Amino acid sequence: MVIKELPRHKQLILFDGVCNLCNSSINYVIKHDKTNTFMFAPLQSAIGKQLIKHYNLDTSKTDSILLYSEENGLKIKSSAAIAIASKLGFPRNILTIFYIVPPFMRNWVYDFVAKNRYKWYGKKDACMIPTPELKTKFLE
Repeated sequence: MVIKELPRHKQLILFDGVCNLCNSSINYVIKHDKTNTFMFAPLQSAIGKQLIKHYNLDTSKTDSILLYSEENGLKIKSSAAIAIASKLGFPRNILTIFYIVPPFMRNWVYDFVAKNRYKWYGKKDACMIPTPELKTKFLE
């Protein structure tokens, strides 16, 4: 799948645009993305919906963060989170050690947090709107 708006050297993080935890996580990634690797789009956006449909994802089971690149395809859940951390430099890239944990175990923890994220962190009424200086990092 090719997303015209995504430069070849970039990776796209799709996130739940109304989730406070997800929005805080995206702000954290933006702050620590020193190599300018990532672009962002809410899962609720047209691009988010396009990827969900293309990969035939059940959004009731995968609804918080996805990582897409033309080169590597789609990563979901804990694999997406670890892959993102791997690009954020030291000490965050040490989290790649969790690749040794089988995905079913990592994803059990991931799913538990994802299931409770609105209860614990709250929810917005609408997707976040990036500031003008961050707008170039977001796809519509």
